[in-house]
Amino acid sequence: MTTARESGAPTVGTTHDVGSVAPGAWLVALDIDGTLLSHDGFLSAEARGAVADVRGAGHEVVLATGRSLVGVLPVLVDLGITTSWVVASNGAVTARVDPAIDGGYEIVDLVTFDPEPALRAVRAELPEAHIAVEKVGVGSLVTSPFPDGELTGEQLVMDFEELCALPATRVVVRSPAHTSEHFTELAHRLALTEVSYFVGWTAWLDIVPPGVTKASALERLRGVLGADPDRTLAVGDGSNDVAMLAWAARGVAMGHAAAAVVAAADELTLPIADDGVVPVLRSLLEG
Repeated sequence: MTTARESGAPTVGTTHDVGSVAPGAWLVALDIDGTLLSHDGFLSAEARGAVADVRGAGHEVVLATGRSLVGVLPVLVDLGITTSWVVASNGAVTARVDPAIDGGYEIVDLVTFDPEPALRAVRAELPEAHIAVEKVGVGSLVTSPFPDGELTGEQLVMDFEELCALPATRVVVRSPAHTSEHFTELAHRLALTEVSYFVGWTAWLDIVPPGVTKASALERLRGVLGADPDRTLAVGDGSNDVAMLAWAARGVAMGHAAAAVVAAADELTLPIADDGVVPVLRSLLEG
């Protein structure tokens, strides 16, 4: 299994001035789905306001998500954020969003891998599953269209053999006829040891380059911004948040998170139904 950082996408630095985290400020990493947004995509006024207040107080808020980059941009709009860092695709893509940049954003770290071994192993077990290879900044190349609303951006249908030949930042496997428990068992049985993978709340499997997580991308970004390791906060709810919660000096699991996610965290907040991210963010404004 080979892993590469795409030419022209450095692991540190950018062609634009990005500043640094101010002394005493926090680097705050927030998962999106199930943390900021409900699983049906709702963002409450309270969560929006808490994010705005934390940013207004000088803290650096980074959305860290399994979503593709094009899936993050509408959330930034909903939050009223025009300039920000983003960690997308479970850590395989890091971008600087800024209206001063041509196109509105600049990718500053992009990690790819050869998806063929994993794709062929999954295809042999689930020949009817939908498979998508992310096309960064555009959408996805898919073997067949995904159910409505499950992927953001364009869906371009492509032959499976062609997909196997492309370097990938993130691969998604989706089979509505199965369950998340079945996907967890399948991933263990296939021994996908040469990639990183995460099973979602439904029968959804994310596959990314080996060693890549939200935490690995955030640690590189922390170095770029000069943030104090003791002032790093992460909030999340899914299996793809485990490494991020362990990485942060203060890792907070949402109240509805599974036991393995809670075990990786330092704190437990309220579930998404009760806007659990809000009191966590508000705590940064106290004192």
